[in-house]
Amino acid sequence: MIRVLLVDDQELVRAGFKMVLDAQPDVDVVGEAGDGATALELLRTTRADVVLMDVRMPRMDGIEATRRITADGAQDGPKVIILTTFDLDEYAFAAIKAGAGGFLLKDAGPAQLIEAIRAVHSGDAVVAPSTTKRLLDRFALHLPDKEQQASGALDTLTDRESEVLHLVARGLSNAEIADRLYVSEATVKTHMGRILMKLGLRDRVQAVVFAYESGMVKSGQGDNRP
Repeated sequence: MIRVLLVDDQELVRAGFKMVLDAQPDVDVVGEAGDGATALELLRTTRADVVLMDVRMPRMDGIEATRRITADGAQDGPKVIILTTFDLDEYAFAAIKAGAGGFLLKDAGPAQLIEAIRAVHSGDAVVAPSTTKRLLDRFALHLPDKEQQASGALDTLTDRESEVLHLVARGLSNAEIADRLYVSEATVKTHMGRILMKLGLRDRVQAVVFAYESGMVKSGQGDNRP
C-alpha cells in the first residue's frame, strides 16, 4: 500500500482527492492537514510514503514544510508532490528546489493524480521531463544566480555523463536518450545514478534545475527532435 498524506488548506480540495484515492486498491490516505505545520506534526506519529502538498497555506506554507520534510535526505522518507495552480503560483519552482520530487496541477485528472503518486513512490519523476522543462522555462527569470558555482561542479562529470544530463534537461526520457546515444536504457539509468551522486542531487527534477543553473541549458532552448 502507498500511504498518502493530504495537505491543503481547502477542505473541499482534500475531500476530492481523498475520494479519488480511496477508490484505489494500492493507495491508503493516512491523514489530512490544513497547513504545513500540522503536516509536520502528523508525520511525527504517522508514516507516509507520499505527501500531496499545497503551496499557499496559513501558519506554514508548502515550501517551508517541504524543506523540513526532505531536510535529512533520507531515502526512505516521505516524497513530496507539490500541488500548484501553475499560472498563479510562482512558488512552485522554489518548492522543487526545497526538495519536492515534482509537481501536479490542481486541475489534474484522477488518472494523472494516481499515476503521479505511483511514480514518485517508485522513485521516478512525478511528471514527464518535457513538462518539467516547460515549468523551468516559465520560471527561468526566478532562477538564482549560481551559474559559476554549478559550472564548477560540472567538471566532476565525464563527457558521457554531461551528455546525458544535457539531454535530460532538454526534455528527453531515458528511453529517448538511450535511442539517441545508441545505448541501453539500463545504461542511461546507471549514468543518471552517477550524475545524481556526483552532484549531490536528490532526483531527476533537481538534475534539470542544476542544468539550468549551470548554464548548460538556457530558457527556451528546446530539443530539436527529428
